[in-house]
Amino acid sequence: MEKDASVTQEEPALAARRAFVVQFRAETELTQARCAGRVEHVVTGQATHFQSVEELLAFLTRILTAVSTQPANPHEP
Repeated sequence: MEKDASVTQEEPALAARRAFVVQFRAETELTQARCAGRVEHVVTGQATHFQSVEELLAFLTRILTAVSTQPANPHEP
């Protein structure tokens, strides 16, 4: 039996398009509000260095906003 193409499948809760690799520099001290490192979006490979939590969150927000406007891939792990 064929599936109706108009039926949308739910996106996985932990979809790859919302996955990131975050590397923190050795001098990071989150309890002291010191945060530096590199972040990379797994799917696109877009990456940036950050010197603060605000810079890290700005990158995450920019990428997540962009991917949220794209249709979900139901075959994504």
